[in-house]
Order: sequence, then structure tokens, then C-alpha cells
Amino acid sequence: MTTVDSAVRAAAASGLERSDRAERAGWLRAIAEALEAHRAELVGIAHRETHLSEARLDGEITRTATQLRFFAGVVEEGSYLEATLDRPDASLLPPRPDLRRILRPLGVVAVFAASNFPFAFSVLGNDTASALAAGDPVVVKAHPGHPELSRRTAAIAREALTAAGGPVDALVLVEGMDAGIELVRHPLVRAVGFTGSTRGGRALFDLAASRAEPIPFYGELGSINPVVVTPAAAAEDAAGLATGLAGSFTRDGGQYCTKPGLVFVPRGTGFEAALAAAAAEAPGQRLLTDGMAAAFAEGASGIAARADVELLVDGGGSVEPGVSRPTVVATDIAAFLADPAGFQEEHFGPLTLLVRYDDASPGGELDRALAVLEGSLTGTVRHAASDDEELVSRASAALARIAGRVLYNGWPTGVAIAWAQHHGGGWPASTASVHTSVGASAIRRFLTPVAYQDAPQAVLPVELRDGNPAGVPRRVDGVLEA
Repeated sequence: MTTVDSAVRAAAASGLERSDRAERAGWLRAIAEALEAHRAELVGIAHRETHLSEARLDGEITRTATQLRFFAGVVEEGSYLEATLDRPDASLLPPRPDLRRILRPLGVVAVFAASNFPFAFSVLGNDTASALAAGDPVVVKAHPGHPELSRRTAAIAREALTAAGGPVDALVLVEGMDAGIELVRHPLVRAVGFTGSTRGGRALFDLAASRAEPIPFYGELGSINPVVVTPAAAAEDAAGLATGLAGSFTRDGGQYCTKPGLVFVPRGTGFEAALAAAAAEAPGQRLLTDGMAAAFAEGASGIAARADVELLVDGGGSVEPGVSRPTVVATDIAAFLADPAGFQEEHFGPLTLLVRYDDASPGGELDRALAVLEGSLTGTVRHAASDDEELVSRASAALARIAGRVLYNGWPTGVAIAWAQHHGGGWPASTASVHTSVGASAIRRFLTPVAYQDAPQAVLPVELRDGNPAGVPRRVDGVLEA
């Protein structure tokens, strides 16, 4: 097995940072093609290791290849470099020299693979794709939930790099908990990308900050993804909302970082009965690992046993070992306000918590509850055409304060790959809410700025030279030139 030190040193010596944008775009596309060429083999391995359906995994391979090609396009377009030029001006006080600024590769990036997306957030996931696009070599710490898949995926990617004339050690794999700790501590690692639990992410975050030379840690951690159902929406289509929520929180066993785990609902609309019926019919799902299944069972039974909680759908007592079934619990908004932290604990699995409210007036109990929400990846407003715009605006403002993405009349499971996408949020959803792990600006995490003052043309990156020979968008003397 590759040691951490040899892996990091090989990545650092790969020379990826000296490649040009066209080369990196070609290598990303070559990896995407290789991934798709081995689709059947990889789906089979992933199905055995994760218990996710073959159809879900097949679609995830397509998403992962799309991500790689997306970042190839981001690199070619070039605006991510933030190329900025200020011409010299002796009339200013103080006089302004010739200044040219650009973002450059940061160095070796450590990526911790996630369990719940064995392709799209794992060895070749968003963190890896965006780091490679930036020109940073990557050392991936494999997730123990799918080790064989991790090894095979890394091997396919390295073979594709070699065949395309790229640096094979631009991507290296390591395994083991101790390897992860050593990776964060390694002096040649310049940043960390992480997707996982709040507990594990916080430990590594603290480790990155405690180094003699601290490094940025971009962690996506726990998220409950609150939903606000307005009284008008519940009155208009309680059954339809219930069916949609049941499908979202039970999807793939509730093992989505964007699962709606906390739903504010008006009391007495029939929504609860409709949700209980829909959730009770949802099939059970074997979770990714036995440890996750045990943790979910413990957490679900713990919240259901609270005196201030009503159990609407009991997911316990399954006759199938290791299979987790949907659980729906409910509480009153007064109880939520009395213990907001306790009710905002993430339960990684098919569980959602309903919070019943009566008063949606300005400054009322719903507003007070939304004001104490912790950071989440998403927040959702389910509203109707007849709704009071002021109520929708208040709910929107409260959710935008804590969530990286606010949705309307949809469900948060599913994250589109797009330039405008943001996948992050306040703590504990992520460690750096200004950054995203999905979408074009994810590349910004793994870049660092440098300004050249009165530099000879020959030493400048081609994107900063006179005449813009690279043809990238630039800002010159404050004016954006596309």
C-alpha cells in the first residue's frame, strides 16, 4: 500500500501545476471517458460494497463524468483565473505601478472521499475534479465503505492520465484512518477537501488549524435542510406535499446531505396523516455500512423516546437485519424553541422531524423558530399562489441567513452541476460558508492569488500578457473585458 509520505511527494513532483489550461481540460475529459467506458464493472463493484441500487449508481457515474467535463469547460473559459490588470499611472497619489493579478494553483490537495456518493463525491468527485482543474495534484483518502471501488476508480483514472499524456501522479490514493490524519499533517499538503460527518470533519478541521503552518480545510459536514410549509400551501395540496416529502427524505435510505430533516408545518391540515401513510409505504433500505445503520437506529430511537415528541411512523423493529425503514416524528414549536440544538441533530438515514406551528404572523412563533436555526446546505419554502408575499419573504430571509441554497416549491435532494450552483452553508453544514463544493466556483478553493508588479512580459502568465493572447475574460483598469 502506498505510504502517505510517498503519495504526497509523488503528487507534488507530478508537475501538474506547470500544465496549461488546454492540457488539463483534455485530461479531465479523458478521465471522464475512461470512467464511462468501465461503467458496468464499476457499478457492479459499487453495488456490492454500498447496497445502493444499480440504477442509482449508473446515474451517478454519468453525473461524475459530467462534473469532470464541466470543469474542463470552466478551465477553458478562463474567468476563474480572475485575471486583473491595472496600468501604471504616475498622476495618482501614491503613483500606481503596472499591476497584474491572477489566481494560481495552490499545491497538493488532500481529498477525503464521502460514503454516500461513491462516485460523485469520492475518488473522482467534485473536490478532485475542481482541484485537478485548478492545476493542483490530488491525494485521495479512500472511504472505508467502498475500498475496492476506490482502488479500481483510481487505477482507471491513472491509466487514463497516462494514455492521454498527462502526469500519472496527479492523482494518488491512500487508505486508512491513520493515513487521513497523516495526510492533513503532511507539510506538502496545502488544502483539504472533506465530505462526511460533523464529528470527523471537526476533528480534521482542528488538526488542519493546529499545524505549524495552518492550511484551509473545506469541509461539508452535517445538515438538516429545514423546510417551511405555509398554511396556504398545506391547505391547497396537503397530500401532494406529503408524497413529495416522503419521496425526498426516504430517497436511497435518507443518505443524502440535502435530505429534508426538519419540516415546519401548520397544525391541523391533514398533512401529517398523509405523510404518515406515504412514508409507511416507502421501502426499507440497507444503509451504506453496518456502523451507519446502528448509529441511525440509536438516533431514531432516542428522538422518538423523548416525552415532547410524537412518533407518527415507527421505523424500528425491522425483521430484515441491517435494513432501515422510514421514521417520522413530530413535536410542537414550543418544544423546539425550548431545545433547538437537540432538535437540529442530523440523523443520517430515513427520518424527518415535523415541527407544528399555529402562528405565522410577523414576530410570532414561526419567526422565532426560524431565527434559531443552525447552518444548513439548503432551506426550502413550500408556498401557494394565494400566499401572503410578506410571509414568503420573511421565511426566505430567515433561510437565506443560514443556508447556501434556498428552494421554492421543490425538494432539496439533488444538486445540479451549474455555474450558479452553491453547495455550502453556515456551520455545521460547512466550515467555510463562502465556498462551495459543487459548481464552477468550487475551483476557487484550491487557488491562491499572486500580483506581478512591473514584470517583464516573458515572466508573466500568458493570461496576463499584453494583447490578451490567451483570450480569457479580464478586468483592465476596473473595466471587465469579456
